[in-house]
Amino acid sequence: MFLGTSLTAGLGLDPDQAYPALIQQKIDSAGLRYVTVNAGVSGETSAGARRRIDWLLREPVAVLVIETGANDGLRGQDLDSVRANIQAIIERAEQQTPKPRIVLAGMRTIPNYGFGYARRFKAMYPDLAQRYDLPLIPFLLEGVAGVDGFNQADLIHPSAAGQRRVAENVWRTLAPVLGAPR
Repeated sequence: MFLGTSLTAGLGLDPDQAYPALIQQKIDSAGLRYVTVNAGVSGETSAGARRRIDWLLREPVAVLVIETGANDGLRGQDLDSVRANIQAIIERAEQQTPKPRIVLAGMRTIPNYGFGYARRFKAMYPDLAQRYDLPLIPFLLEGVAGVDGFNQADLIHPSAAGQRRVAENVWRTLAPVLGAPR
C-alpha cells in the first residue's frame, strides 16, 4: 500500500501512469505476488494521512510505503507536529497483526520558510527511518524535482516521465524489501 499525497496519487495523469501502478509492473515482471494499492490523496497533509491510517489498515497490508509531509512543508507546518503525525502512522502500522514492513519516503521542501526550516524538514525523514529502523527512500523526487520534462506545467507534480523516474527511486529501496532483484 502506498500512503501518500498527490505525488503518489498521480495528480494530472492517468492512474496507470502514477508510480504505484509502475511499481505493480515491476512486481509482476519480477514474478512476485503483491498487489499495489494507491492510497494517495491530493492535497493531503501528514495529519490527514494520520486520520486515514486506521481505515486503510482494516485489511492486512504486507508492505506500507509512507509518502507524506510534502504539503505540510509547502504550508510551513510546525515540524514537531509533522514528525508526530508520521511517528503515529508508523506506530499504528507496527501494531497490526501481521505487522507490515514499512518503507519511508524522504521529502524535501523549498526554502520559503527559511533554510533552517528546509534543513530540519529534510533531516526529519532519515531521523525517523533510523529511529524505527525503516528502509528509507532518500528523496522521492530525486532527479525529478526542478528538472525540465519531468514535471507538469505546475512545476510541482511529476509528468508521466517524472513518475517513471520516481518509480525507479522507489524500486531501488522497495525491491529488497519485497525480495526482488533490483
